[in-house]
Amino acid sequence: METPRSLTVRLADTRARLENDVDAWVATAPTGEGPPGLVPLSFDWDGAELLLATGRDTPAGRNMRDRGFVRLALGELRDVVMVEGPVVEVALDSLPAVRWESYAVRAGWDPRESGPAYAGYVVTPRLVQAWREYPELADRTLMRDGTWLA
Repeated sequence: METPRSLTVRLADTRARLENDVDAWVATAPTGEGPPGLVPLSFDWDGAELLLATGRDTPAGRNMRDRGFVRLALGELRDVVMVEGPVVEVALDSLPAVRWESYAVRAGWDPRESGPAYAGYVVTPRLVQAWREYPELADRTLMRDGTWLA
């Protein structure tokens, strides 16, 4: 096992992942009956919020809209970043064009070209955790209540 990274290094690694990764595993749950869902979605990070896009009628789209909360996982099994927070569905034309252009460059796809069946989902992180294997579990929280700890 590797030596645990310092908080400063872990935070820098986490920010680099948010700035450079393209896809995340998105976990949602319905408000009523039904199984939770886990799907890969592309995202864009503007330094404060993550922007996702998917079909409004997909299980993930419905769950995010109805539940208003989401959990995302970036990275790999032994180098993971977990992000939790409220999520708001937004019409594709309600965000500035520059925001969607950034998403399109990063994801290689522009949801605005897919029509009104698609929507954007803006996630405001409230909790961010990152760890590599067991030695980093104790100090994995990097953001709590929307505030970075370092």
